[in-house]
Amino acid sequence: MPQSQIVKSSKFSWLNIINASEKEISYLKKKFKFNQLDLNDSYAHKHAQRPKLLIRPSYLFLVLLFPVYNRKKREIIPAEIDIFITKDHLITIHYNQLVPLADLFKSCLDNKNEKDLYLSENPLMLLHEILDQLYISEFPMLDHISVDINTIEKNIFAGKEREMVKEILIIKRNIVYFRQIKQAHRTILLQLIKNQTRANGQDGKITNYYNDLLDHVHNIWDLLENYQGTINALEDTNSSLVTFKLNDIMRTLTIFSVIVFPLTLMAAIFGMNVKNIPIAGTDFDFYKIIAIMGAASLGMFAYFKHKKWI
Repeated sequence: MPQSQIVKSSKFSWLNIINASEKEISYLKKKFKFNQLDLNDSYAHKHAQRPKLLIRPSYLFLVLLFPVYNRKKREIIPAEIDIFITKDHLITIHYNQLVPLADLFKSCLDNKNEKDLYLSENPLMLLHEILDQLYISEFPMLDHISVDINTIEKNIFAGKEREMVKEILIIKRNIVYFRQIKQAHRTILLQLIKNQTRANGQDGKITNYYNDLLDHVHNIWDLLENYQGTINALEDTNSSLVTFKLNDIMRTLTIFSVIVFPLTLMAAIFGMNVKNIPIAGTDFDFYKIIAIMGAASLGMFAYFKHKKWI
């Protein structure tokens, strides 16, 4: 059944379940006697759950979220993986959104050398390999965010402030989502390390391997912190430039309206239907009025020029 496949070695088995249905959940309950609450958590859900690690008497139950980039929506979304770890089994339940996980399972399924390599010790060592590949796959996403931030910075200072408002919000949203997804990983790994330290001693091999995973998480989190600070600074800079340009436009319009005001005022005065208006009715009155209006506008322009407002 393509939705549920298993890889076996002489040491243990890896059962990979995609889009778990009631049939798979019933099988896990009957075969492994897992807690019903844990089985309910691993059932197909529309929304990602809260990451957690539960240490049961005969197994570990792990829920983790990993970022997946939706190219169509330009959005980072969470992909959930639920993991049961027993002495002789590693069971992964997911929705086939994580390419590194799917590729690793396929390589173990199709290639005996790969299977012997990754299933040669115990389920926790295989889990380490799965997490390691998933963490490594996040760095290209982080590089993409970095490239986007650099592009935004160049465009801001190239006079494309308005176009960058939406781009900045997209990057900020993705960084926030990325941080939410990664927030619990450090705590969960520390719990795993603590549990394995108690079981295998301070110098246990598994503990050392999981400390390497913790380094990955720290590096990813540090990059996210740096990107968040950078994009916030760019947003402030972009907002300042947009505001400055808007103020500059408003100042120009205000100066233009003040310069034109004498023309409007004189046109209204000489357009009144009354007698004895000065200049009106004399020789060349039209040209005289135009000259007065032009002189008034030039006077206003000279005043603003003297004040260095234009």
